[in-house]
Amino acid sequence: MSNEKNNETGYGNLLGDRVKAIEVSAPKTVSALLSEMALTGFQGKSLARVVDVLEKMVKDEDVTILLGYAGSLSTTGQWKIINWLIENRYIDILVPTGANISEDIIDAMGFDYWQGSPTEDNELLFKEGLNRYYDVYGKETDYLIMTELLAEFILTLNEDYNYSSREFLYECGKWLGAKGIDSIVAKAFEHGVPVFCPAIADSPYGDAALIAKSKGFSLTIDAIKDYTEFMTLGEDVKDTGVIYIGGGVPKDFIQLFAVTGDLMYENRVVPNRDPGLNRKGTGDQETYYPHKYAVQITTDSPQWGGLSGCTFEEAVSWGKEDPRGSLVQCYCDATIALPLVTHALAERVGTKRKGKDFSDVY
Repeated sequence: MSNEKNNETGYGNLLGDRVKAIEVSAPKTVSALLSEMALTGFQGKSLARVVDVLEKMVKDEDVTILLGYAGSLSTTGQWKIINWLIENRYIDILVPTGANISEDIIDAMGFDYWQGSPTEDNELLFKEGLNRYYDVYGKETDYLIMTELLAEFILTLNEDYNYSSREFLYECGKWLGAKGIDSIVAKAFEHGVPVFCPAIADSPYGDAALIAKSKGFSLTIDAIKDYTEFMTLGEDVKDTGVIYIGGGVPKDFIQLFAVTGDLMYENRVVPNRDPGLNRKGTGDQETYYPHKYAVQITTDSPQWGGLSGCTFEEAVSWGKEDPRGSLVQCYCDATIALPLVTHALAERVGTKRKGKDFSDVY
């Protein structure tokens, strides 16, 4: 190739790295493949950037890592990946949907999910007692056994106490772990990772509470106590990195960690944190602590105005993300991206992270 072709001129700073075609070879590690994808385009390049940012995040000793985990991914064989992230302390705080930390219990109890078809006769599935998660089937009997198990746990609690979701799931993880059910919340309890589930009633946990109610037990989970506990963690962190698998309530809950924790304090400053940011028109009435790192894997698009697809660039206008931080979103099915990303991370980092210890807070 001539030097003339190698040295393009007249384009200012518009040209970045050259696109490099991927050559098929074997063996090749997942990490190596993603490094090659970084020199391609579209979502392949974005997926490669996700791994790069996660690696930086995990190796940054000053960062507290929060993971938002949405969708119905535990039914698709993804839940042990979350356990791996917890075991290696690549996350410090977990904010899942209720579905993702209950439907994994079915698998952890020794039951199964089954590969199926999205075009099957759904009336037939109903008659046969099967629930469909797109192309995965689950037995309703297994679902009910899991829900009854959670109701059994609820009946061990103090009816006169108002629990935060973190307190409730801490006790649940401890109880399930003692039974040898190695679910996500059990793993989180074992490794000291607090779990917040702000929409917990919208899941088998809510159904289990109804079963407990039928037996004369009233469970109270206090949403404002939950929010206060979550925001209090801001006193014990320096920088934050966020990972979103999907969007929804977990993403919004975590994004607010950057912008509303100061409201608990009369001077609108989170104690023990480095000076945050102020914005025009608010004076000293608000302080912002934007996330230094942010990664999202989602199939939601930004143009509909919903938070699940909202870009990190838009979030900069709220003070939620640092415009000079490492921010990347990959528009991809999490069942494709999550296994690839975590395997590449395992190859690149390979060691357990110390992780943040919040035992002095609670």
